[in-house]
Amino acid sequence: MTATHSTRMLILGSGPAGLSAAIYGARAGLAPIVVQGMQPGGQLTITTDVENYPGFKDVIQGPWLMEQMQAQAEHVGAQMMYDQIVDIDLSERPFRLTGDSGTLYIADTLVICTGAQAKWLGVEGEEYLQGKGVSACATCDGFFYRGKKVVVIGGGNTAVEEALYLTNHSHDVTLIHRRDSLRAEKILQQRLHAHPNIKVLWNKAVDRFVGGGTPEGLVGVDLIDTVTGEKSHVPTDGGFVAIGHHPATELFTGKLPLDEGYLVVEKGTTRTAIPGVFAAGDVTDKIYRQAVTAAGMGCMAALDVEKFLAEADFEQLVEA
Repeated sequence: MTATHSTRMLILGSGPAGLSAAIYGARAGLAPIVVQGMQPGGQLTITTDVENYPGFKDVIQGPWLMEQMQAQAEHVGAQMMYDQIVDIDLSERPFRLTGDSGTLYIADTLVICTGAQAKWLGVEGEEYLQGKGVSACATCDGFFYRGKKVVVIGGGNTAVEEALYLTNHSHDVTLIHRRDSLRAEKILQQRLHAHPNIKVLWNKAVDRFVGGGTPEGLVGVDLIDTVTGEKSHVPTDGGFVAIGHHPATELFTGKLPLDEGYLVVEKGTTRTAIPGVFAAGDVTDKIYRQAVTAAGMGCMAALDVEKFLAEADFEQLVEA
């Protein structure tokens, strides 16, 4: 027999946004259900050292932080479901969602916190050396490369912005791009080319991230010239892949407005185009994409949900 769960507040995703929403929602007496999705804990579960999350003097581990956030959410009354939503019906309230287990979720409100994942190159050594010199977030990890040599791979706004940011920590930044011109905005290109600590390698594609040393970490990148096929090697301490992000919004295509794949919310809120549906965290944030901003948006979503339900309850009371 198919299981059915009904809740006033259903949360999709269990990263910083989803768990913060769960904590606030549970404390408001909404007994939220969190459907954890394909990657319980979100992107921080594949992040090692975290040094920029407020409240911790020493470096903490990403998986540990998410374990603590989940434990806190469960402690105040949130329920975790190890499931993946495969079908949604947002045509009327309560909303109906189906998990790949066949479980039916009926929700008065829905908070979408499915996040976004960095796009990777898919080359040798990339996955193995993640957290050991290979990163997709200069804002998160640039601090660890003070005074060291770093490379950035990409040619759009993200890559140029990350290269410029890294000059706050490194005197030797190399941008590697597979074409002979950048896609980034002109003003960003001007800043990049004017910076004395940044050089650009044109028509170069990364063939392999090279590890070495004890303990093992990134020591360089092997390159292939996209025009001549010539191979080369660039020694480096840090490699930042900056070729964009992919928000997890496939389920909502055609059901909610999207902007470059990200869910659109009303400015200053977490409200989407459908009353009772809210979105928070990286799934709607193409600019900041930080754990602390995602957590803040999770809080906003829970407060928006609480207000929405209070107004809906009042309208029902008046009608009765």
